[in-house]
Amino acid sequence: MPHDCTTRLEGANVVAKVQEKAVVEAVDLFCGAGGLTYGLRSAGIKVVAGIDSDPACAYPFGHNNGAEFIEADIREVTGAAIARLYSGGAIRLLAGCAPCTPFSPYRRGGVKRTREWSLLSEFARLVGIVKPELVTMENVPDLASKNVLKQFVKSLENARYHVDVKSVYCPRFGIPQHRRRLVLMASRIGEVAVPLGSIEPEEYRTVEDAIRSLTRIDAGGSDPKDRLHRARTMTEINLRRLRASKSGGTWRDWLLELRAPCHRKSSGATYQSVYARMKWDQPSPTITTEAHSFGSGRFGHPEQDRPISLREAAILQTFPRNYRFVGRKDKVYFSTLGRLIGNAVPPKLARTIGAELLKVAATHQAKAIAR
Repeated sequence: MPHDCTTRLEGANVVAKVQEKAVVEAVDLFCGAGGLTYGLRSAGIKVVAGIDSDPACAYPFGHNNGAEFIEADIREVTGAAIARLYSGGAIRLLAGCAPCTPFSPYRRGGVKRTREWSLLSEFARLVGIVKPELVTMENVPDLASKNVLKQFVKSLENARYHVDVKSVYCPRFGIPQHRRRLVLMASRIGEVAVPLGSIEPEEYRTVEDAIRSLTRIDAGGSDPKDRLHRARTMTEINLRRLRASKSGGTWRDWLLELRAPCHRKSSGATYQSVYARMKWDQPSPTITTEAHSFGSGRFGHPEQDRPISLREAAILQTFPRNYRFVGRKDKVYFSTLGRLIGNAVPPKLARTIGAELLKVAATHQAKAIAR
């Protein structure tokens, strides 16, 4: 075997061995219910803390991830406080998903939420102070064209980070959901590339793969063994609409008397994917904060006469089936848990991102050992 091939193989073996022991510690900004943290931990990254201003995140984040939850507004968090969370000698990752409401195509109304727009700048502020070796961020694809992202990327590049930003399609990562996300990865210790996934269309996970096995429930009902497997009640007119809906169909399948006033207007003709059922044999639509509501999108169960349950929404986001979002004595509120589930980073996507970052860390450590 030629000498250069032998050298490359030996180098690859060193990286593989180092990767098993590479110590990467992460702080998860805007941690929510812990989707990003759960995925990073599954990849082998130690998440030392999650920070969020929403107290509803405390239980699911802490209970499922064994990491410290810090309730705080990022605008009031100092870089010094973040830096103290890491252990000495660890390769530091600063991760997060700044609230994406201002950039989302699902945002209702035209009011600009400038306060939320500023959160990405706060992320950039903390990166500039802490100077972590690794950075990752996930958000909606529409953010790519906004100046706030361009400024963030420029600040990273000026600080000598290698930066890669790409829009990714979630089914390619084994996520049973037609979701697109913008992923940013940056590194001061080597080149990094956003993974694009490797699963081909014929192998995409479907709604049936994900939720077919769950207990049958009615609208307004719940599974006595799983408090999150709960479906919202429906008005009589919406229940009639759902019963008239075909899997993968539209409101055009209904009798005229069932159609909503907005559907009868010419402007309503384009809204084909509201008041509709999912299809068993395809990934679901993007799970939003209102995926528990039949009237908010294609969120009707493929065959049962009800909206999808909170548990089904969480599973379609790739949270494990036993992920706990509320304590045993806490009430289940659809609006609160719908927000936590819909805003989460899909754990399977986070796990792939984490694996790529670990490779960068391992390569860096292997080179240090070789020197």
